[in-house]
Amino acid sequence: MPPLLEVRNLCFRHPHSVRPTVDDVSLEVESGRTFALVGESGSGKSTLLRLVMGLLDPIGGEIHFAKRRVDKMTPVERRPLRAEMAMVFQDPAASLNPRRTVFQALSEPFEVHRENTPRSQIEEEAVHLLETVGLHADHLVRFPHELSGGQRQRVSIARALALRPKLLLLDEPTSALDVSVQAQVLNLLVELQRSLSLAYLFVSHDLAVVAHIADTIGVMQAGRLVESAPTRALLAEPRTDYTRDLLNAFCA
Repeated sequence: MPPLLEVRNLCFRHPHSVRPTVDDVSLEVESGRTFALVGESGSGKSTLLRLVMGLLDPIGGEIHFAKRRVDKMTPVERRPLRAEMAMVFQDPAASLNPRRTVFQALSEPFEVHRENTPRSQIEEEAVHLLETVGLHADHLVRFPHELSGGQRQRVSIARALALRPKLLLLDEPTSALDVSVQAQVLNLLVELQRSLSLAYLFVSHDLAVVAHIADTIGVMQAGRLVESAPTRALLAEPRTDYTRDLLNAFCA
């Protein structure tokens, strides 16, 4: 079976930058599996996610999703893909509009991509989405500032799940949370993957997080993917000095 997501020799350079931010990166994400990207800040991890999501345009390489090449698609052509891949950002407080209730936040995907959906159906979907992420219907009327950090991130995950995607792009989804809440959100992501057969492209700088959730780890350094392997193999026998340094820093 072909991978759900295939990135081939992807390249990107920020304007006015001398070096590529993403430099000849190739990777595959299979349905129902997690590929995690680790590396220091500025290594290109988050930029890669934005390229896959279509928020940035690559200067070279190819992106294939569900047997379709998507990097050459126009915004109009990519629009249906928004139902099949979604992104969860690092800071849930920044990704939720402070002036909109939880219900309004969960309504956004339907308003944008399925504008003919009856309000009664959206209300039912919103309640179901909250229950899926461990929240309750009474959260629908709350504003983001009335929620804890963990609750806000659960709402962000619920919104990402609204259109039943096949792939979630997760950009440091637990790093802004307290340690105890991090574990709860990670366990939620594991449960959701099992129950919904989701694929994850997961970015983190925390190897403890990655070891808990990833099937495969890719290590990025200065825009390049310097190593990738199944999680246990990479943690047990890293091939590059850079990966060994990351592991040593994690274990220190």
